[in-house]
Amino acid sequence: MSDAEDVRRIALSLPDTTEKTAWSMPTFRVAGKMFATLPEEETSMAVRCPKVERDELVLAEPGKFWIADHEAQFAWVRVRLAALEDEAELRDILTDSWRQAAPSRLLDAHPELGLPAAE
Repeated sequence: MSDAEDVRRIALSLPDTTEKTAWSMPTFRVAGKMFATLPEEETSMAVRCPKVERDELVLAEPGKFWIADHEAQFAWVRVRLAALEDEAELRDILTDSWRQAAPSRLLDAHPELGLPAAE
């Protein structure tokens, strides 16, 4: 089962990532741009996710993903850490969110992190 320390370890392993407390919770930023938070007493995380994909995730796996009311207008989704299958799934989710926030210079410098498929 994944926990807040796993989130912290994986997030901070991504290039140019820092941890900063904001709104009384840990947040993770790439080049100063937020890509993950640990709300709900660190039992869940919030990550960047395009709205269309986010809505599909919530419908497909409501026990794992949900949208906080105050984030409904933004491209973020909440993830219940206890519901994740394994560390690989956690890493994939965090890396995808990191890619959405990272500047192109970092994406170009780290092809091993993969780029999302062109639409």
